[in-house]
Amino acid sequence: MEIENLALHETLETHEILNFKTVCLLRSKLMQGICFDNELKKLMEKDVQQSIQDINELVGYYKKSQLLQ
Repeated sequence: MEIENLALHETLETHEILNFKTVCLLRSKLMQGICFDNELKKLMEKDVQQSIQDINELVGYYKKSQLLQ
């Protein structure tokens, strides 16, 4: 079975997206604490949960990096 690795540019792009999603997650989580609108809080919580799923998926791709081998 052939193991697929990410090329260097794919690794860098994955890293950039992972950083962006992490910042978005932190921002949404922090904003929930100062938000008084319950509907907006629910939307931010949904964004937090989706961001966690996205980050976990990206980590799976990131582990295929040639740099980590």
